Amino acid sequence: MSKLVKNEDAFTGLEAAIVLIAFIVVAAVFSYVVLGAGFFTTQKSQEVVHTGVAQASSNMEVSGPVVIAGTAGGVKNITFYLQLAAGGSPIDMNKVTYAVSTKNDLTTYTNATVNMTWYKDGDVEAGANNLLEKFEFVKVVIGDAGALPTIGVNDKFVVEIRPDQGAAYPLERNAPPSLAADKFYEVY
Repeated sequence: MSKLVKNEDAFTGLEAAIVLIAFIVVAAVFSYVVLGAGFFTTQKSQEVVHTGVAQASSNMEVSGPVVIAGTAGGVKNITFYLQLAAGGSPIDMNKVTYAVSTKNDLTTYTNATVNMTWYKDGDVEAGANNLLEKFEFVKVVIGDAGALPTIGVNDKFVVEIRPDQGAAYPLERNAPPSLAADKFYEVY
């Protein structure tokens, strides 16, 4: 028969150190994995926020007044200047569309159906690349190449500038109380 003998052997210092190091290595690997996952999630969240801001804000803005040319019966054309908004990225004006709407009508225009004149540093820019960049302005005239919706005296109209990326930029204006042929009116 075997006798149960009490074993009085204990951990030596070396064995305790090995176990402690093993716990520290496992904890370090676990914390590295957790931190890596956290950094990945934070990066993805940041990308989503930047994408959302880019899509919700417009990269362009109107510079100066909105001017209409009158005819005997209404509005002949609408003219305004566009520039990049502060911190905006360049915009391909070939992909921008314009929608002019009244309470009764809506007409959409493309790059081919509006007249554009490019300015850089205050001078007309010859041979423009149709890319609106920093320090450039573009004069947009809607209605010369195609008929506008009927806009009479005191009518409210909206010009919506729609870039291919980012939010549309609406210009809501009112026609003046009287319109004369070949006269220009700044509208508010």
